[in-house]
Amino acid sequence: MEVDPGALDTPGTPPEALAAPLSGFIRHLQSEKRHSARTCDNYQRDLQRLALWLTGVGCDCWADLSSHDVRRYVAHLSKGGLGGRSIARHLSSIRRFYQYLLREGLARDNPALDIRAPKTGRRLPKVADVDQINQLLEVNPDDPLEVRDLAMFELMYSSGLRLAELAGLDLLSLDLKGREVRVLGKGNKERILPVGGKAVTALNNWLAMRSSVAPEGEPAVFVSQRGDRLSRRSIQARLARWGVLQGADQRLHPHLLRHSFASHMLESSGDLRAVQELLGHADIATTQVYTHLDFQHLARVYDQSHPRARRRRGGSGSGES
Repeated sequence: MEVDPGALDTPGTPPEALAAPLSGFIRHLQSEKRHSARTCDNYQRDLQRLALWLTGVGCDCWADLSSHDVRRYVAHLSKGGLGGRSIARHLSSIRRFYQYLLREGLARDNPALDIRAPKTGRRLPKVADVDQINQLLEVNPDDPLEVRDLAMFELMYSSGLRLAELAGLDLLSLDLKGREVRVLGKGNKERILPVGGKAVTALNNWLAMRSSVAPEGEPAVFVSQRGDRLSRRSIQARLARWGVLQGADQRLHPHLLRHSFASHMLESSGDLRAVQELLGHADIATTQVYTHLDFQHLARVYDQSHPRARRRRGGSGSGES
């Protein structure tokens, strides 16, 4: 089947020959697989888009779709602005749909089986510079909730905590005399992190007020005005509010503090492995992305540091030995 790779999605409803098998597949997901309504809606939306595209290029039978056509559809999605992850989800939907069609005798093969989505470059995270962080945190609040907020944000920047780690923190995990905090990260991996002096002071100030808000026996370090554990969503909202009050020039979010911690630690120490351990990354490549390391930076460090890589000055580089 020859198709126009630039064909646009056709508005409206696909013909019955395409719509009926798709409806049967969604019923199969609902009744036999017991998938959630949200999951079924996602499949419906992805496959409806493919059906409308097929209608636009003159195809009205699922069995006629070939691997070549799927590759053209992937190109069409990419041209329409979809990233690699979104296209991978579409391909997954197509593969799952064709498993159903094969079972029902409505297709001869699975045309998306060996098709892979294009890779999308990972966006580098934004960071705040040291002066911006100081502007945000060099305040002396007296309102209990703002004292709590300052303690949260000081700790997140001091120790590079993830949002979930901060929200899940219990009193027993804090050792302020030893200036340490124990957190449970991804994959239930525990790590012990140092806590800076500014964060220790902010935490002590909050803990002195915490009993006026938290009921006895509440384990959470950070609690809401009602006395229960502060939710992740509430932490995000409070940080965004904090940024507005302090005149930040960008919207504040928890990842920004974590990225800034990683970047500033790396700039000061140059120790990528140590930063990897502090962040709790299993793969050092993840740390490189978080800390804005790129190949050019690594190449400069290599050229300046490795005794067999230092470039000669003032010469062609091909001198005689």
